[in-house]
Amino acid sequence: RQFTQDDAHIFCLNEQIEDEILKVIRLIDKIYGTFGFEYKMELSTRPEEKFIGSLEMWDNAENMLKGALASWGKPYKLNPGDGAFYGPKIDFHIMDSLRRSWQCATIQLDFSMPERFGLEYVGEDGERHRPVMIHRAIFGSFERFIGILVEHFAGNFPTWLAPVQVAVLPLTDSQLEAASAVHQALQQAGIRAHLETRSEKIGYKIRLAETRKIPWMLVIGAREAEENKVAVRRHGHGDLGQMSTPDFIGRIREEIATRALDLSHQPGGSEHRQG
Repeated sequence: RQFTQDDAHIFCLNEQIEDEILKVIRLIDKIYGTFGFEYKMELSTRPEEKFIGSLEMWDNAENMLKGALASWGKPYKLNPGDGAFYGPKIDFHIMDSLRRSWQCATIQLDFSMPERFGLEYVGEDGERHRPVMIHRAIFGSFERFIGILVEHFAGNFPTWLAPVQVAVLPLTDSQLEAASAVHQALQQAGIRAHLETRSEKIGYKIRLAETRKIPWMLVIGAREAEENKVAVRRHGHGDLGQMSTPDFIGRIREEIATRALDLSHQPGGSEHRQG
């Protein structure tokens, strides 16, 4: 068994800790906001007994973490004594659509690794000094984050995240050629589209696409094929009327580029916003 973590390390001076921590917090906030996640922060401080480094070093580091959190301006929970033996840390707990809490992102100060690796830099005073290492992981475990994401959206992914973004549904086999042209245009525009080629009733095709939670459906009947248009349906919202293929592609590409979130499918949700 294994998992993949987006772990990265920042080496900095003691006086740079606060600024670097604040930069990572901003990055986490931007990424979680893109997915529509709310989060809570927890600061864990020096353990009572087993820890490395001086008390002065710990106090200084904890004050800098508190300073970064104060600059960020959002509330956080203090967990005295819950820090790692090698340094204090900030944990981020994301809230899914069912208001369950999941610990994902973490920012940890590490006094141990620079010591073990004998890392040094020459300061402005010409003397050698030991840098501080900052561990940071935004997603934590990728596998767990993806699982949380699936549950958060209940499979109703926003367009930019959906494995299949558009289902192209010909009304009958007579419209298959026109539907194929629309499908090709979507793919050339970089949109993940599926062409339904089975000889089934259109009601069945729509229900199947709805069951698969494909965000957009394009129905092409005789009228649409003749006028070079598509009948647009939105998952969970029904028929949205006719539109030309280029206009639809422009709308979808904008939705993908802005990472728009449709939260109306989430429990209690009715919001459509951009990430």
